[in-house]
Amino acid sequence: MTIQGPSVFGPEAASGYSATRMARSLLDPHNSVTPLPRFLRWLEEYGSQDETEVHQVRLDRLDQWNIDPGTGNIRHGSGRFFTIEGLRAHRPGGPVERWTQPIIRQPEIGILGILVKEFDGVPHCLMQAKVEPGNFNGVQVSPTVQATRSNYTRVHKGRAVPYLEYFRDPGRHRVLSDVLQSEQGSWFYQKRNRNMVVEVTEDVEVLDGFCWVSVGQLHLLLTYPDLVNMDSRTVMGCMQVRAADPDTGAPDPLADDGGLRTSVARSTAEVPEDRFARTLHWITDVRTHNDMLVDLIPLNQVTGWKLAEGVVRHADGLFFEIVGVGITTGGREVRQWTQPLLRPTGTGLAAFFVRRVEGVLEVLVRAHVEPGLMDVLELGPTVQCTVANHAHLPAERRPRFLNAALDADPAAILFDTLLSEEGGRFHHARTRYLVVETTADGEVDAGPEHRWVTLRELSVLMRHSNYVNVEARTLVACLHSLLHDNS
Repeated sequence: MTIQGPSVFGPEAASGYSATRMARSLLDPHNSVTPLPRFLRWLEEYGSQDETEVHQVRLDRLDQWNIDPGTGNIRHGSGRFFTIEGLRAHRPGGPVERWTQPIIRQPEIGILGILVKEFDGVPHCLMQAKVEPGNFNGVQVSPTVQATRSNYTRVHKGRAVPYLEYFRDPGRHRVLSDVLQSEQGSWFYQKRNRNMVVEVTEDVEVLDGFCWVSVGQLHLLLTYPDLVNMDSRTVMGCMQVRAADPDTGAPDPLADDGGLRTSVARSTAEVPEDRFARTLHWITDVRTHNDMLVDLIPLNQVTGWKLAEGVVRHADGLFFEIVGVGITTGGREVRQWTQPLLRPTGTGLAAFFVRRVEGVLEVLVRAHVEPGLMDVLELGPTVQCTVANHAHLPAERRPRFLNAALDADPAAILFDTLLSEEGGRFHHARTRYLVVETTADGEVDAGPEHRWVTLRELSVLMRHSNYVNVEARTLVACLHSLLHDNS
């Protein structure tokens, strides 16, 4: 017995037909109303015209932001947007059992939405060229709508968010995906956004700063450093993709090259129900055996961190800093403002190990515990960390598989790109997203915290909240990009 789309997904809106159309575009990425060179020129021209300027400002001199004299918490005068608070964590039996840290608290749920429309039978996404204050390289490819509740309810008294009506009132259209998903659980406290894909058939006016690109092109752009932003990638990861026959598991003819593309396609096929049940049992079991006791505390009670010279930083210079920035721009709802940002002290690594078993690609996921998650843990990459935070540790105390990922044979690397994390809350946060192929002969011992799963299993889990973390969702999108014909 296999897992069938309607029995798992419910609404016809998430049918296998939509997943197949997405896959066909991935297999033929250059079939688009916007040739890729033209899109890249458009993005470059938009970036060159952007007048955004960002400069560092002391936290105690931010306009409309205050440092509470009693708690040290940093908050906006409106009480909206987000706050910087303290967090106390206790993980019995963990590598570090107790610690405190600053954390971003943003309880409101925003919308990350991609509008989809068919042109000549090919699904296209309406993407936005957007500059965020923390972006590494200025302009990046953003979803159609990327807005916090404070933004789209216009707390800032700025301009209205374009295309918002398609996602706040999508009843006339076809909802392909709509799910609350977490964001970085080490930096955010219980942060979730509504990840949506809405398909329309009517004509849509293309406003300045927006452009249609095919689903395949969008995934192809993941190979460009710092180009597709995190908010786009999390929605892309939630798109259902099926490049194999739902009954036989045979790959789509366009993907049947007898090699890597075939194995990726077969990994998107339906899986036996008992296999998926065992995966769910494993997730429940590791959640049961991992305790994470967390409470919010005043920022000025966080130990090992201090506010000095207008910056909050760790005494050892590790992890991250909280800095203030001032922004002036001509392309946003508000043209000038200041705000805090979290600035990592090193580049992140998020790596999937994969293998081929009987012609099917399997992914080694880890049950990743983070203090800011709502349900103890979510499935994450095989290894996920900021490398510099572990450089001083002996090999046996470093995250499992870290050295193997860093020392991987170049011939085994299937995907390797530096991509930026969310530029609205993080400053120059970059992660190396890596996919490394291993052997299928059992040489890699998964262990109790890791498990081999298929892309289909991850796709089913991403139809629900609190199962797959934001780094793993990016890597799923990267794996889907391997369906391209690179010959």
